[in-house]
Amino acid sequence: MNSLYTAEALATGAGRNGHVRSSDGRIDVGLSVPKEMGGMGEGSNPEQLFAAGYAACFHSALQLVARTQKVDITDSSVGGQVQIGANGKGGFELAVLLEVVLPGIETAAAQALADAAHQVCPYSNATRGNIDVTISVSED
Repeated sequence: MNSLYTAEALATGAGRNGHVRSSDGRIDVGLSVPKEMGGMGEGSNPEQLFAAGYAACFHSALQLVARTQKVDITDSSVGGQVQIGANGKGGFELAVLLEVVLPGIETAAAQALADAAHQVCPYSNATRGNIDVTISVSED
């Protein structure tokens, strides 16, 4: 791969109850295990960071596809949900739900745009075949 950019982050402390900081200092976050997983829930967690990154990346891919197809997706948004659960093998697994909102775009056309974005998005390409990713589309 011909790299265009490299992001760097360092995790320190107690893993999910530790700290993450990007090399440029723009991300500097204390982490904690969510209450639902038995923790204090006082900080962020890796699943929130992944949900934010995937939603933003997918939204960019969606905008690229829409521009290419000359479709106006003003006021669009992408919400990301990342779930974590036991995989039945002593470990854990993730699942993702992306909620794509395309005001004024008919459902079939919106789904086609989302499907095309799913082929372009680096997060989608990285997760394809590894975790369940569900994409829902709506006008509101």
